[in-house]
Amino acid sequence: MSDERAVPRAFTVGERREMTRTVTPRDVAAFADLTGDRNPVHLDPAFAATTRFGRPIAHGMLVASLFSGIMGQQLPGPGTIYLGQKLRFLAPVFVGAEVTVSVEIIEIKEKGRATLRTLASSDGKVVIDGDAEVLLPKT
Repeated sequence: MSDERAVPRAFTVGERREMTRTVTPRDVAAFADLTGDRNPVHLDPAFAATTRFGRPIAHGMLVASLFSGIMGQQLPGPGTIYLGQKLRFLAPVFVGAEVTVSVEIIEIKEKGRATLRTLASSDGKVVIDGDAEVLLPKT
């Protein structure tokens, strides 16, 4: 019988993962139901037409929540624990638009912690810029 033990994965500064998806009206409605944020700028095209955006926009936190999916499934991966997040919302993501979110390891710290750069872009421009602090998974 062999003595197989999990070998901790070595993370490297510069590792990066991204995903792209379309933000659908259904996504926005589900997020509104989940959070209670039913601001008509997200849900009512007639109201949104009267705003500076001219059409419905996705909740900023809906878009930012996509970072969590990358962190928990891809990089750093299963077992990652979110410790904190700083975000700057730079431009809207329109309902129906495609958004690309990315996570990049920018610093590996003591005690299994890391800083990750988090970026979201849509329509050729950065819409969210930030960084996250995470506890890296042990394996």
